[in-house]
Amino acid sequence: MERERILEAAGHFDMEGEIAEYCPFGSGHINDTYRLTYRTPQGERRSILQRMNRQVFQKPEELMENLMGVTSWLKKKIREQGGDPQRETINLVMGRDGKPYWVDASGDYWRMSLSIEHAFCYDQVEREEDFYESAVAFGNFQRLLADYPAHTLHETIPDFHNTVDRFHKLQRAIQADPLGRAAGVQKEISFALEREELAHVLCDQQERGELPLRVTHNDTKLNNVMIDEKTGRGICVIDLDTVMPGLAVNDFGDSIRFGASTAAEDERDLSKVSCDLRLYEVYVKGFMEGCGGALTDREMEMLPMGAILMTYECGIRFLTDYLEGDHYFKISREGQNLDRCRTQFCLVKDMEEKLPRMQSIVEQYRKTV
Repeated sequence: MERERILEAAGHFDMEGEIAEYCPFGSGHINDTYRLTYRTPQGERRSILQRMNRQVFQKPEELMENLMGVTSWLKKKIREQGGDPQRETINLVMGRDGKPYWVDASGDYWRMSLSIEHAFCYDQVEREEDFYESAVAFGNFQRLLADYPAHTLHETIPDFHNTVDRFHKLQRAIQADPLGRAAGVQKEISFALEREELAHVLCDQQERGELPLRVTHNDTKLNNVMIDEKTGRGICVIDLDTVMPGLAVNDFGDSIRFGASTAAEDERDLSKVSCDLRLYEVYVKGFMEGCGGALTDREMEMLPMGAILMTYECGIRFLTDYLEGDHYFKISREGQNLDRCRTQFCLVKDMEEKLPRMQSIVEQYRKTV
């Protein structure tokens, strides 16, 4: 049955050739993704077919409108700079009806894009050079979209990085305590509640107009950058589902939260958890170079705070989900979301202690921009 659905969906997109094979593709946990190989007179071509997750993305047409707008803009900018838009951004394959998606009889939304050949992604930081290349790529993403009218984009997930709203949701979860778990996590609850002022820092600056609204990616992990297999250069930012209006410092911060941590996200031995300042510096250098002066002075100043805020926000999200019964983040064992919360809070504490050094590193590379 699944085979028939995949082939039916693929048939609605304007892709030349006959499908020779298909297979599941990638390590994503949200959408169902397949790579299709086509035979054509000119040789083999490949595409990426995805069934979008309706539970996570409840307004797929708005998401696709964002995707069309941003990728069209990127192609134009890349051409102007003498780059290759076929490899340096996502290229959507239009449906035969002229739309960038197709809806099947079950109401599922499908889309297709061209495969970027001779490039790959890393799921974890294995070499400093790869982390640096991801930083350059995400910085370049900011530079290319610096003058895009961010306010015209839809919020694919409302209040996604509204840390104040996340804080209030945690307060409600503590008060409701539906599973009676709050009594066993008072240390974690206290850590989160003691930092209410922290939750306001970036949101308040945005409201005052001190931080500009940007086109943000909102999932700036290493595995969302395609690395060219010949040059080792980061060539394309992928997975644009969460592209929406936001703060550049949050995109930076989420990269540090995930990529510069010395431990797994659900590590139980908290003595292993810290922020690797060497990896932090590598990312700062690459991100600044990629941005090429597109950030304001205040944005650069707040980059270290973005790292702390994104880590803190993620920690309170894990804690909220644990208190509510683990209904949002997938778990493979009991207490995994609590372990995730603890690693994030441990990382926050470490970053707070290292903040002067983190600020000094940013200041060092600001002078080179």
